Amino acid sequence: MFLINKTIIRNGLQIILGAFIYAIAINDFLIPHQIGEGGVTGLTTIGYYALSIPPAVTNFVLNGILMLVGFRFLSKKTVWYSLWAIVWISIFLKLPRFLNYQTTQTIIPAIAGGVLMGISMWIIFRGEGTIAGSTILAKIMNRYFGMKNGSAMLMFDLCVAIPSVFIIGFQNMILTVIELYVSAVVLNSLLSRFGARKAVTIISNQTDEITSELSEMLHQGITLISAKGYYHQEKRPIIYLICTDKQVAQIVPLVSSVDPDAFVVVDNVHSVKGEALEKIL
Repeated sequence: MFLINKTIIRNGLQIILGAFIYAIAINDFLIPHQIGEGGVTGLTTIGYYALSIPPAVTNFVLNGILMLVGFRFLSKKTVWYSLWAIVWISIFLKLPRFLNYQTTQTIIPAIAGGVLMGISMWIIFRGEGTIAGSTILAKIMNRYFGMKNGSAMLMFDLCVAIPSVFIIGFQNMILTVIELYVSAVVLNSLLSRFGARKAVTIISNQTDEITSELSEMLHQGITLISAKGYYHQEKRPIIYLICTDKQVAQIVPLVSSVDPDAFVVVDNVHSVKGEALEKIL
């Protein structure tokens, strides 16, 4: 129970931090320079520019509707964390501007806003939530079609950003596309760097010893796959497991210490789903 509560508190605080950075990107970089966004956030900025509707109101209402879609296709845990993110984003959007940054070089806020957007979404994703909007749709595309989160979000966001040319003009629409691209690149890079999983395949004459050592060190599932070598026609189990970058740095020396002649293959994994192990990039 303590572990569960600790995890919930950690994720909740991460989401609050991500929501705060997200609001800074909108309030201090995008809106003051008439730069749009994609998805629901793009609609909130368009509503603000065209009809003076407070972004917090539009964000809460539209994302609330999209959360109903999330309940159908995503885990309930992700949905509840996402609702937590929506609440805090709406709260922070109502606060006064934090940085009050102004410049005539509009490419600067476009890039800065994109970087902050990517960082904020990564933090929220690390907290097992989403910012709803296009991230809900991106999660669905990722889960069922294997598309990267950042790339899927960019696709949906452009569907809103490009038509915004009629509200914010051609130049600001181009700046919006640049901001969205930067955001997607930052998000994909952070997820790949800090959230990636590795698949490790080990072929050795000392399978039992290596498996025992790995199990004691990792405390997670390890799979043995029956295999047969073509040249010698020898049957031998192959060790297969999913781990993090940090664990790879421990696994390879351990295997070498048990069997210096072991054959080890490490592959990048973009999507992992299983009990107590779920990282979708």
